Amino acid sequence: MNHALLAVAAFAVLSSAPAFAQQAAADYTLTGNLTLASDYRFRGISQTNKKPTLQGGFDFAAGGFYAGNWNSNIDSDLYTGSNLEMDFYGGYKGTAGGIGYDVGALYYYYPGSGNSGAGKIDNTELYAAASFGPVTLKYSHAVSDFFNAPDSKNSYYLDLSASHEISGFVLGAHVGYQKLKGGARVTEIGGAGLRDSIVDYRLGVTRDVSGFVLGAALIGTNRDLAGSVAGRNISGDTLVLSVGKTF
Repeated sequence: MNHALLAVAAFAVLSSAPAFAQQAAADYTLTGNLTLASDYRFRGISQTNKKPTLQGGFDFAAGGFYAGNWNSNIDSDLYTGSNLEMDFYGGYKGTAGGIGYDVGALYYYYPGSGNSGAGKIDNTELYAAASFGPVTLKYSHAVSDFFNAPDSKNSYYLDLSASHEISGFVLGAHVGYQKLKGGARVTEIGGAGLRDSIVDYRLGVTRDVSGFVLGAALIGTNRDLAGSVAGRNISGDTLVLSVGKTF
């Protein structure tokens, strides 16, 4: 992706030109992150079949522009042979009249998907978010078939979240609504019909301890979806524990 190449190129320039790096240090930032968690939940649904995950990436920012990459292990049975998710994103964020805004694009890439004989999986979304104080509302719109489900372009996701800090603890709450279009549908365990929407929710707390962010979150959805193990519910309520570090 061009955004990731931009970040790598910028890092090379800064490394090879110390004088320029010192002059531009206040204008450019390059950070990395690493997280270990008991499960990887994407919009309330486990991507690791309820197993632990190791995740990490980097972010490059210049003024209001940013680009980055984020990666996580996943269940290869859910992603037609791929055991890795790679996200590439870029956009612009700022404030206007006391309202924060963020617009950009995100590409989900699954290297090796399709090797099992099923279709290759990827997804591209455009997003826009607005925040006021502790509350943020974000809209994501699929401009490709949604994770390669037939005729599922224009599926969308609404994300309402809020956070508040109390004595060093950051409390967070989230509710999301995924609308599926075309051939994108889910079938519940023991259910008779196809569903074209999913609601997910999250209630959690984090705390910074000596530079490490410890987290605990209750996550779930209004659906009971099966994973690659027969009868296992990968979208039911669960407690996810995590520890992360930004550097």
